Amino acid sequence: MVTCRALSLFVVALVFATNHARSADELFFDSNGVKIHYTDEGQGEPVLLIHGFTADITINWTIPGTRKALAQDYRVIAIDNRGHGLSDKPHYADKYGLEMVEDAVRLLDHLKIEKAHVVGYSMGGIITLKLVATHPERLRTVTLGGAGWMREADLAGDTFADALEKNGDLSQFINGLVAPGKPKLSDQQMKLITTMIASLNDMQALAAVARGWKKLVVTEQELESIRVPTLAQVGANDFVKPKVDDLQGRVPGLKTIVIADADHLGAFSSPLFIENLKAFLDQHRG
Repeated sequence: MVTCRALSLFVVALVFATNHARSADELFFDSNGVKIHYTDEGQGEPVLLIHGFTADITINWTIPGTRKALAQDYRVIAIDNRGHGLSDKPHYADKYGLEMVEDAVRLLDHLKIEKAHVVGYSMGGIITLKLVATHPERLRTVTLGGAGWMREADLAGDTFADALEKNGDLSQFINGLVAPGKPKLSDQQMKLITTMIASLNDMQALAAVARGWKKLVVTEQELESIRVPTLAQVGANDFVKPKVDDLQGRVPGLKTIVIADADHLGAFSSPLFIENLKAFLDQHRG
């Protein structure tokens, strides 16, 4: 079940993002006609952070302390994915999919960075996996948080998008955060999370994002061709864990860390997530 702690942290993050302006880090660049927001802090080897669906830089990386912790030793760049945060939010599916992968490449180009460590969580991990499959020369390391090998059936978001476009129904997405076999969220929890997500997002844009997911499928052959050092971190109770397990034996040299007692909402906010990430990055400096 989604733990009370994880749920509480998620709601607190949403409230924080709603009530606090992001004036200090408003950096933007043009990515094929779409304005993309990013942050850039610290010094050292560059680390690019890519957040998950319905989240943004603040929720995924600022509140848990990931940006601050990494910026002590690295140049930390975080991107608001198109359709999210302070970035533009097109309503057309062809503006997403592979365009979200190319946003990361264009941001590195914009900052004149040849190679970066790339860290993605949830949808950000799916984007990161497609990024290393299509542009391996741009990555020093790969970290997949709460993300594994998603087949085409897993990434078919049209049904979900239909519900979003019709009445802003997020229940399929929210219930998907619950580990298999565990009780679903209560109506009160569902209403609270839905209200907060809706207050921070453009539902039509989210629907378009979901329709583009199928373009992010990675083949088994592409997985087997990855030669970039790769870390996967996942909560023991995360519904995505079987997809992470599927990476074993397919991605050469993959290191997997399972965070005990954590689910999809709790893993990225765990101090262990940051500790494991820093150790992995330190191991692969230079």
